[in-house]
Amino acid sequence: MIATPEISSYPPAVLSLIPLFYVGWADSILSPSEIKLIEERIQSLPFISKKDVQILKKWSDPSQPPSPELFKKWVRLMQSANAEIPDSERHTLIDVGLQMAKQSAQTADEQAWFTNPETKQALEDIQTILGVDSIEQYRNIFSLEQRQSEHKEVVEQPSFSVDAMKTILDGDRIELKDKMRTLLSDPVFEYSTLRDKDAYRNQVLEWTQLLAKQGLGILSFPKAQGGQDDMEAYATVFEMLGYHDLSLAIKFGVQFGLFGGSILFLGTEEHHEKYLNDTGTTELLGCFAMTETGHGSNVRALQTTATYDPDTEEFIIHTPTEQDGKEYIGNAMHSTMASVFAQLIVNGENHGVHAVLVPLRDENHQLLEGVRVEDNGYKLGLNGVDNGRIWFNQVRVPRANLLNRYGRVSKEGEYSSPIENPGKRFFTMLGTLVGGRVCVPRAGLSATKSGLSIAIKHALKRRQFAPNPNEPETLLLDYPSHQARLMPLLAKAYAVHFGLAYLSDRFNNRSEADIREIETLAAGMKSYATWFTTEALQECREACGGKGYLSENRIGDLKADTDIFTTFEGDNTVLLQLVAKGLLSDFQKEFHDEGYRAVLRYLATQVTDTVSEYNPFFTRNTDSQHLLSTDFLLDAFRFRERKLLYTVSDRIRGLIKKQISSYDAFLRVQNHILELALAYIERIILEQFAIAVIETEDVECQKMLQTLFQLYALHTIHGHKGWYLENDYMTGAKTKAIRRLIFKLNKDVRADALPLVEAFAIPDALLAAKIAM
Repeated sequence: MIATPEISSYPPAVLSLIPLFYVGWADSILSPSEIKLIEERIQSLPFISKKDVQILKKWSDPSQPPSPELFKKWVRLMQSANAEIPDSERHTLIDVGLQMAKQSAQTADEQAWFTNPETKQALEDIQTILGVDSIEQYRNIFSLEQRQSEHKEVVEQPSFSVDAMKTILDGDRIELKDKMRTLLSDPVFEYSTLRDKDAYRNQVLEWTQLLAKQGLGILSFPKAQGGQDDMEAYATVFEMLGYHDLSLAIKFGVQFGLFGGSILFLGTEEHHEKYLNDTGTTELLGCFAMTETGHGSNVRALQTTATYDPDTEEFIIHTPTEQDGKEYIGNAMHSTMASVFAQLIVNGENHGVHAVLVPLRDENHQLLEGVRVEDNGYKLGLNGVDNGRIWFNQVRVPRANLLNRYGRVSKEGEYSSPIENPGKRFFTMLGTLVGGRVCVPRAGLSATKSGLSIAIKHALKRRQFAPNPNEPETLLLDYPSHQARLMPLLAKAYAVHFGLAYLSDRFNNRSEADIREIETLAAGMKSYATWFTTEALQECREACGGKGYLSENRIGDLKADTDIFTTFEGDNTVLLQLVAKGLLSDFQKEFHDEGYRAVLRYLATQVTDTVSEYNPFFTRNTDSQHLLSTDFLLDAFRFRERKLLYTVSDRIRGLIKKQISSYDAFLRVQNHILELALAYIERIILEQFAIAVIETEDVECQKMLQTLFQLYALHTIHGHKGWYLENDYMTGAKTKAIRRLIFKLNKDVRADALPLVEAFAIPDALLAAKIAM
């Protein structure tokens, strides 16, 4: 360690640079490029003597970092100088350094040097190299009185209207969302800790029936069946249930979204008239029997069969082996009917997976002959949902029970379909059910917002440790480490909110021409958002310490209930492969007919060298105005996506040239294409966030959203800094400058953390965490 020199031995020139050395060593490391640049700039300063240079060189030696005693002395010097600068003036670290130099200057020449604008500009150039532009990033050098004053301002004076921000977040469905807030705050929906699964399931069933009585279960159904033909209204209700009990949200989704949705989208008017009204009122309880023990993601390879018998005009539903039983089926224990996905066999020919309505129980709730149902038992979460396994042993159902929008069977046993190609027919059938991938992440994000609200409100009350025995302890959220844990997550929650709003809008206004693109978008958004939910809730739990582990504070249940979101409605990793394939092809007919070969043809003809020739400007630019600019942030995200697209396609072409099969080629680049898919989704989210900022009319809300936009973007870029460095998009000095800006933005967002979570407008009855009250 360096021996601490006496204060009197510091010349004015050295004092002027102390704040910058303090910043440079703040993270305990100076990179080689920073050391070189700093030394070059220091030696070029006209007011620096050889003796000054020797002192400063010692302070930039990475093998001998400044001692803790020296750091403390620097802090005291900066605090003293900072106190001499009028509070009304917004000052930088350079101003603090110049103030110290002027206080120490002994001659008129020295005073002149440190009041000269050219001197200040030279020091600011060094500051730019370090990527720091404001004393706000190092608020710990302020006096206690300043810190207390700032905290008071933070808590009592939000920089924007919470009501205005709530209106932005609620969007066009503000009335329905407020209705749901009021409804779910009713005492009948009050939480109770039910660890007995049967009691819990009955409670959730009762709640589902109450929602149906409010007309909420039938919202997406046709008006002819008493509905409103409003898919977005259904999705909004599902989203709001995510603030309440996730078991209720899933039960609601299975009954009205999956079971009812399969009838709506795969059935015809006859099925609508016969089943939809009773489904919407819960007179008919149903389940969605697709997944099998042996086949989850690979729906095309399901083993359950539906074989047509022309003599009786019936389908025979059969489970070949124990492993082929339907697994994890929600509503299995309460349902009287199932929408069963099975291989449709007519006259010995397999026409692929179709859905058939199969009764499970009679009017006394007894299982019908040939049907076996077993309870899946207790799960990690969602124990208010009655998941079970179902097997069929030669169960016969009428021909009319085939949901035949995309495939019909005549009395005589002739199969016909409006979509002749089996592959396209399969994807079209599954595409009609993509609504689940639109809704699930919205409920997951609601749970994330609840977790963030709990953790942030707790951190604004909980205090630990004080600078001195006679001073108040510090709020958790005033610790930079705590801000670094929660503020980027809060910014990302807002980002994902606008991304999911875009997905919902695209889905609700879809056409035949863009359905494939929407399926790709839904698969990616679902994956990205639900992984975020898992990540965020874990961080919220840890940020609340032992209190976060208590059931009374709900984070445990939120974590457990949403964990499955990453693998149902499609395993996230599998879905990202679908996203990547969509990006690598035009998703036209030949892709669905010929799979990988079609993708490879597309790559050979469509991908050019344009991306590889892209040469971004200012790879060394550490100026904060540049780094915070919307253009730079969007360009960085777009460059990453395009470069990944180019490199993965180039790898595939190279493998094919080596006579490696298309299937094996895709396996070899599998991890690469997952990164491409994530880059695509991140780019979409950032673009939609940018649009939301632009379209926000309220000036204060727009400014706040811009700050959140910048934090989300820079935090994401920093998470990929290794990739950006490998691809020469930026230098180490630039990534370090980005890290320091994130540090500053965390503090900026912390100042409005409470109003930002209050804008989620989660009623106390729904948040229901003691530490957040």
